[in-house]
Amino acid sequence: MKQRTKVLWVGAGVLALAGALLLSRAGPDDAAALASGPRPPSAPPPDAAPPAAPAPTPVVTGGAPSPSAGEPRARDAELEALAASLREKYGAKLGEPYIQIRLLEELMRYFQQRSPDRWREELLAFLRQAFPERYDALEAMLRNRVDYEKWVRDNDAYLRGLDETQRRAATWDARNRLFGKEAAERLWAGELRNQAMADTLRSLDASDGTLEQKLSTYKQRLQEIHGGNADAYLARHQQEAMNRFLELDSIQAELGGMAPEERSRNLRAVRREMGLDEEALKRWDALDQRRDARWDAGARYMAERQALRQELAGEALEAKLAELRTRYFGDEAETIAHEEASGFLRFERPRQWGRN
Repeated sequence: MKQRTKVLWVGAGVLALAGALLLSRAGPDDAAALASGPRPPSAPPPDAAPPAAPAPTPVVTGGAPSPSAGEPRARDAELEALAASLREKYGAKLGEPYIQIRLLEELMRYFQQRSPDRWREELLAFLRQAFPERYDALEAMLRNRVDYEKWVRDNDAYLRGLDETQRRAATWDARNRLFGKEAAERLWAGELRNQAMADTLRSLDASDGTLEQKLSTYKQRLQEIHGGNADAYLARHQQEAMNRFLELDSIQAELGGMAPEERSRNLRAVRREMGLDEEALKRWDALDQRRDARWDAGARYMAERQALRQELAGEALEAKLAELRTRYFGDEAETIAHEEASGFLRFERPRQWGRN
């Protein structure tokens, strides 16, 4: 019995000595690991490699994130950049309905391309985050904008069956109902101005006044319709404003009945009232003279052309017409020949004084 006890004590001493040697050869971290014993299998260290032996349950390991892990952060950064850009572009004027519509239509295009099935939800979430103080107004405007678009689409056939006055009334009734009268008039202010101008021109054309009287009324209505922006409007749209007045049938008829000198004076008066300066007026005078000379030559050419067509035919006629075109139009003779071959006779068009 004493001999057996002695053997056990010697074995224990050997094991203790071996443990001490292992601890003395390991580094501090290794020593701590060895001292603490093995970790439970359910909590492997983050950087541990999978065990060599096969196991029925996969081992979760650390490592690099998947390729898509950075996508949400990139999308968030993109939306933050978009919000900053839109706040700078629209923020100071977002109380104006027209600016709200511009913002929303820009966002509709963006989110419809980005998320075709969920664009509206994502757009509203973006508005709540980017424009919290304007969210209620913008959400209501978006709803009205979408409803109006649907109304136009659903009633397309009905609207096309109406005359202009009825169609305009039906359209404005829908706008007023959806957006409110004040907001609708501000949203479509440009259309209202254009319509008022069209109504003015129609009324002028039907009236019995002289060119001078109609020009005065036209200028007055431009001031009334565009208010304080009338001068700026004319500066940007001189040619358009001038053409719309000169295109009236009653104005063309009156100009056509004038002697050349009187017609030149009246054309100058129209252009001056549209804001053209003296240098521009001189250029227009010179252009009018070139046009008059060209139309005079065209009238003589057409008279001779008609006479040749009554006398000749075939190749003989074509040869004479080629000579005639060269005599009247020089380098442009070939262009006019191609026009006539296609059936277009430019000098049979009505003359529009101040326009062609």
